[in-house]
Amino acid sequence: MAATRTSMTSSLPAQPSAVALAAALAGGSLTAERLVRDCLARIAAIDRAGPRLHSVIEVNPDAVAIAKGLDGERKAGRVRGPLHGLPVLVKDNIATADRMSTSAGSLALDGVRASRDAHVVKLLRDGGAVILGKTNLSEWANIRSTRSTSGWSARGGLTRNPYALDRNTSGSSSGTGAAIAAGLAPLGVGTETDGSIVSPASICGLVGLKPTVGRMSRDGIVPIAHTQDTPGPMTRTVADAALLYAAMSGRDSADPATATVPADRAAATTIAFAEGALRGTRLGVARAYFTGNDAVDGLIDQAIAVMKRLGAEIVDPVELPQPPYNDAELRILLYELKADLPKYLAAFAPSAPVKTLADVIAFNRTHHERELVWFGQELFEKADALGGLDSKEYLDALAECRKGARDDGIDRVLKANRLDALIAPTGGPAWLIDPVNGDHVGASFSTPAAVAGYPHLTVPAGLASGLPIGLSFVGAPWSEERLLAYGHAYEQATRLRSEPTYRKVTTPQES
Repeated sequence: MAATRTSMTSSLPAQPSAVALAAALAGGSLTAERLVRDCLARIAAIDRAGPRLHSVIEVNPDAVAIAKGLDGERKAGRVRGPLHGLPVLVKDNIATADRMSTSAGSLALDGVRASRDAHVVKLLRDGGAVILGKTNLSEWANIRSTRSTSGWSARGGLTRNPYALDRNTSGSSSGTGAAIAAGLAPLGVGTETDGSIVSPASICGLVGLKPTVGRMSRDGIVPIAHTQDTPGPMTRTVADAALLYAAMSGRDSADPATATVPADRAAATTIAFAEGALRGTRLGVARAYFTGNDAVDGLIDQAIAVMKRLGAEIVDPVELPQPPYNDAELRILLYELKADLPKYLAAFAPSAPVKTLADVIAFNRTHHERELVWFGQELFEKADALGGLDSKEYLDALAECRKGARDDGIDRVLKANRLDALIAPTGGPAWLIDPVNGDHVGASFSTPAAVAGYPHLTVPAGLASGLPIGLSFVGAPWSEERLLAYGHAYEQATRLRSEPTYRKVTTPQES
């Protein structure tokens, strides 16, 4: 059926890229205050009225005042960096020490203000960004239940996909994906444990970068698992993702993983993309991760043809089987959730009514009519019954995952085929929202890089039945800049991202 928009939505022009907006701010044709007010108007028209995406869980009440202050600094000759005056939406499991809550979407943390900024938020503020608001997410970053509906939280409700309102946004960075796709802000920050950046980015027609674990600090992020957790940028262009990536990267004494960044890459700078980045590269096609959907897989084959024309050498296929370590991965996540959550709550939410995972489980039971209305918390309960991080089961799972995802997985394939990166579909198109049965997730390429802790970039590869599809680039640890360069070259040659249409339904309707 034909796409339909509300009149308010169709009257709003597409928001320029962050790079273009930064240039306008630097040139004096735009002020941070005007830009912030425009973003707030977009949130009111699209997120609160109009299609009602429910992607922004809370707006920063001080955003306009902060923007005015940054305009004053610019007039006085002080520019903090490339992000000076740019609004950023931050996922609501990342601590912000301001008048907004940091809740992970849970009523247990509703109204709880963080004791200090997460390290990446501090870097953004120091760099001149305006923290515009917090985005909705799959509650507790989608680790509560095996039957969850991605994009739903008790505090924020259900986030809807701006390309089709009856379709899921995927998770857990659902709100960031929907909000940036809809142009509610130029830049967004998500987090990923396995798929939570790249999947909603793919499904919402965005660029999403999951960095190497340790490239960006995890300090101040409501945890699932320190082995795999990381923040990352979600934007509408690769250049915008590179801008945000550079601003958020850096070592942090509060996160020992950041000390593993090679010395020559410890401080990311503004990334300049050279011409011909794909020329001479060797890219391996992970055919085992193709979806079986002819339209989706056809788009990726078209992408491969484009990259061949751009000078890439394609090795097709390469042998990277579907993960045999899924059960071991889940064990790691549950063990680390139980151990890591109390540490976050003690450091960032000391006033919260919950101190442990057991407390959260009890809170949800007490407030079951709002928290457990659609699905349960069996993963929480399973995690709470586990032992500590010295348990043999946990240590064995770690060893299995490291061997499967790294030694016998990505490392082996890259070395054996002398590859610069792996490519595959990020996943299939968005599935229908179904809170009764939960998510209907199909094929996904997120797990190998997530379990290995390696970087994963997704870029728009076109539309299948009007729904966005992403192309993935996965590389060796600390290869983010190269992946961004490959993605940028492909993006500039194809320019396949489309603005959202806000279709109400995608299923056939009776006349």
